[in-house]
Amino acid sequence: MSKLFWLSFSLIVFTSCNAQNNNENAIIQDTTKTMKTYNELTEAEKRVILYKGTDRPYTGEYTDNFENGVYICRQCNNPLYRSEDKFHSNCGWPSFDDEIDGAVKRVPDADGRRVEIICNNCQGHLGHVFLGEGFTDKETRHCVNTTSLVFIPSEEVGSMPDVIK
Repeated sequence: MSKLFWLSFSLIVFTSCNAQNNNENAIIQDTTKTMKTYNELTEAEKRVILYKGTDRPYTGEYTDNFENGVYICRQCNNPLYRSEDKFHSNCGWPSFDDEIDGAVKRVPDADGRRVEIICNNCQGHLGHVFLGEGFTDKETRHCVNTTSLVFIPSEEVGSMPDVIK
């Protein structure tokens, strides 16, 4: 075969390989731009937030916390609940009768009977929502695992977005 053939063949192979590498690099860069960074979780936090576990009742640090502030998602820091929507339900977990608009998503629970609540930002498991129990005028109880939350006292909320004030 002629030198011209081999030169053309080599050029085609080189160009093809180079284009494929450029496409792979573009995909990696695009994926990196869309990946979200979340807080590192302990094994106990992963059990609840990622694997839909449940805190033992009456053991969470926020069950009886009624200070003014905001509760955010432990995994992604998304503001979820305001302290003024928290109430004492005697169920063993923090209870809220409302969420910050757009912060919480309701999905059918795997058991087919309950409604699971998840963070609308990271899809982390929060707990379950129950309706019509009569605890508040809103007839809603978000039963939330303390493990899924971080409490931000009102004096620290000033540096957070207006949506939670």
